[in-house]
Amino acid sequence: MSIADNIETVRSKIESACWSSQRDPANVRLLAVSKTRTADEVDVAIQAGLCHFGENYLQDALDKVERVATQVSWHFIGAIQSNKTRLIAEHFSWVHTLSSQKAARRLNEQRPKHLPALKTLIQINIDNDPDKAGLGIDEVGEFLHETRDFKRLNICGLMTIPGKPGKGANSTSKPFAQLRGLRDDLRLEYPELTELSMGMSGDLEAAISEGATWVRIGTAIFGPRN
Repeated sequence: MSIADNIETVRSKIESACWSSQRDPANVRLLAVSKTRTADEVDVAIQAGLCHFGENYLQDALDKVERVATQVSWHFIGAIQSNKTRLIAEHFSWVHTLSSQKAARRLNEQRPKHLPALKTLIQINIDNDPDKAGLGIDEVGEFLHETRDFKRLNICGLMTIPGKPGKGANSTSKPFAQLRGLRDDLRLEYPELTELSMGMSGDLEAAISEGATWVRIGTAIFGPRN
């Protein structure tokens, strides 16, 4: 199948999952994970109607940003290195992987004044996995308090990458339900936290049922990596 056909299939899955969960499909946005893909492949996806692309590797992303002429939104979804924050602040519209105050401060200071505030999501280590990035559930409140005055950041939600599900009917949706519950609790003090970035090709239905506003899809759009 072509990239355009794959996109149509993914959109149909999103729409079906939304109807099953009694949600408006307009409230779930598709982020095409284009890491390691070529600018030509991104162009094909743009022609098929996509306008949000997620990148993990900064230099690879910047090459595509330069080559893709169409105005699209670039989302940084990789690990944030301190020596790369300026380029991230200058070239991306969204960051999904914020989890340190140092990175937040640098992004806030380095966001160009002519651009709108950088939309950012806090990465949550929902499984408390020591090998994973992200803040623990009990660390998020303090982090939000410490970054509340960062006017060049628009911290607007949470992101997670759960581990492999265990056994049981609800094992896939459980971490997504936990993230939604955390977000809902935090919104009592931080009502601007409206976004949930969760769900990939294999679990988008479960994520949507628990309130995902962004699903991050790579292989199901672009096919297996070469």
